[in-house]
Amino acid sequence: MVGMWVTADGHIRQELRADGRYDEARGERRSAYTGRYTVTGNHLDYVDDTGFTATGDIRDGVLHHEHLVLYRESAADHRQARR
Repeated sequence: MVGMWVTADGHIRQELRADGRYDEARGERRSAYTGRYTVTGNHLDYVDDTGFTATGDIRDGVLHHEHLVLYRESAADHRQARR
């Protein structure tokens, strides 16, 4: 799960760090959301530094985070190169 996850259009980038923290950028806005996450199997629970909570699941190598679909950065790069 650790690594950079990104939407297909590259607008949202979510870094899941090994220390249990995440940092999410949106467009040009760096660190738009930061907080911690925990993993249970393929399920992620997020707690933003402001107290906001969210969830995510990894299915077939794709991170489904609330309404977002994120790909490992290398997979997203490959997908855009094929367009």
